[in-house]
Amino acid sequence: MLVSSTEPGKRNSGRETDFSGCQLLVTEINYRTLKWKLRVQSSTWNMEVSPKVVGEALAVEMSFLQDPSFFSMGMWSIGAGAVGVAALALLLANTDMFLAKPQKAALEYLEDIDLKTMEKDAVTFKAKALWEKNGAVIMAVRRPGCFLCREEAADLSSLKPRLDELGVPLYAVVKEHIKNEVKDFQPYFKGEIFLDEKKKFYGPQKRKMVFMGFVRLGVWQNFFRAWKGGFSGNLDGEGFILGGVFVMGPGKQGILLEHREKEFGDKVNLTSVLEAARKIRPQTSASEKQ
Repeated sequence: MLVSSTEPGKRNSGRETDFSGCQLLVTEINYRTLKWKLRVQSSTWNMEVSPKVVGEALAVEMSFLQDPSFFSMGMWSIGAGAVGVAALALLLANTDMFLAKPQKAALEYLEDIDLKTMEKDAVTFKAKALWEKNGAVIMAVRRPGCFLCREEAADLSSLKPRLDELGVPLYAVVKEHIKNEVKDFQPYFKGEIFLDEKKKFYGPQKRKMVFMGFVRLGVWQNFFRAWKGGFSGNLDGEGFILGGVFVMGPGKQGILLEHREKEFGDKVNLTSVLEAARKIRPQTSASEKQ
């Protein structure tokens, strides 16, 4: 800060003194007249200075605040920064950096899952019954009313004739049974559907996609693809827990294919499903061997 200094007993000499890095000390206050004195002090010198002089100097130093262009430039900088942050967030959201990494399911984990039939008098059974003899292709449906899930169900159903030739059944599991959602889903899926109330087929570590799904370019491409294909749906039910597709071998042949949906509409590769299904070797009982 620069101020014009005045030596005691003399008029203002007009000499400017730089008080940067100095301390302003209040040396005297008259509470009756509200007058006060200041002392400017540094490591090498000190002097008394009039409060009026300091005030004028501060007014000069802060005069830039009266310039409208200063605020305009500040607002422009804030706006440009906000746009930059939004662009960076959008870019990162379209990478796999922040996606939940799927945890591979063990055969023993899948075998022990409790499933229910969809009839009024539901029957509970262990999931391994679906594939223990002939293997199976199983779709874990994210939401039956979702038009993306209906699209994938229709794609898998297109493989049904070739799966039948291989003797491999096609199944689906859903995580809830509300209204007519399963009934309305059946025209798209040509296999039996079962209820997984504990959502075990969506684990072992359940992964969710919420708002990030609506800023990912891939999701919007999937939306357009399904819409263009003539698929429609609704918003009923839970649709944030991601699903997948499994190809299971009989007995201890194990998991031949495990596709985990990484974003809304991330469909399994149908060629990979058929290749895995061709590896299935149906088990025969001892009586059949004889």
